[in-house]
Amino acid sequence: MKKLFRTNWIKTLVSLILTFVIIQLLISLNIINSYLQTTLATICINIILAVSLNLITGFTGQFSLGHAGFMSIGAYVCALITLKTPTIPGFILGVLAGALTAAVIGILVGLPTLRLRGDYLAIATLGMAEIIRIIFLNMDSITNGAAGLQDIPQFVNWRWLFFYTAGTILIIANFIKSSHGRACISIREDEIASEAMGINSTRYKVIAFTIGAFFAGIAGALYASTFNFIDPKIFGFSKSIDILVIVVLGGLGSISGSIIAAILLGIITTYLQAFANIQMILYSLLLVIIMIFRPQGLMGSKELSLSVFSKFGNSFKSKKGRV
Repeated sequence: MKKLFRTNWIKTLVSLILTFVIIQLLISLNIINSYLQTTLATICINIILAVSLNLITGFTGQFSLGHAGFMSIGAYVCALITLKTPTIPGFILGVLAGALTAAVIGILVGLPTLRLRGDYLAIATLGMAEIIRIIFLNMDSITNGAAGLQDIPQFVNWRWLFFYTAGTILIIANFIKSSHGRACISIREDEIASEAMGINSTRYKVIAFTIGAFFAGIAGALYASTFNFIDPKIFGFSKSIDILVIVVLGGLGSISGSIIAAILLGIITTYLQAFANIQMILYSLLLVIIMIFRPQGLMGSKELSLSVFSKFGNSFKSKKGRV
């Protein structure tokens, strides 16, 4: 089991390194220009958000609509720190402080709300996100209120984004494959049966919620430093829905699905900007068509593996040999 786990971890790491090399090559050849690098930044941030929400909703089975609230905490904390200390150490401190603050709020919110289930939990987490947004909106002396924070020092490039995105994927994937991750999955499948087997469901739900909030805080911090501007409107209800759409489209309980869906929607959004007047209509129509034909999401609950390509290659060789 340990050998299999180590092999899977090495395969994931090799895949991430190859992805980094390919993207770096495309950027150096100017195939990915500055405009497409902005799309790449958005995709990386959305992957972090989607993978972390998938841990809560897809793997633990807790329907949360509060992810934008944790993202806003990370964004504002990091922005305020980097505005006061516009250096790389200040930025790193801002990302860490934003993520930890989001995680602490996640614990405080999770302990009372995660005793709820289904729609009640969704309403409670949505209310929490709106409370956070309204607090930032009314703290004029600190957050500049509705006008938001501008001229945030930009320390993030695509390498930073890739580093944080890869780290998020590796950490959450390893958590899911651990005994704690299996406990979370058992809660999703049957909470009563898992409690009967001695699993403290509230504890593991809070752990998953806290980890998800931590990485949402990182995504928010990266967003603030990438786009140089934040305001409370960015982190409204629609942002939580956008993140949830990526998770559902990719497949609940599939990290690969979240990554593929984030990339796909990022590319679709970029190319639909040529149709500015009907962009949202086309975007919504595409989502409806995809969900009609793939209601379980693009990947369902399965993961993309390098073994798929090796099996495909072996089957191709066997067919060729028969001919």
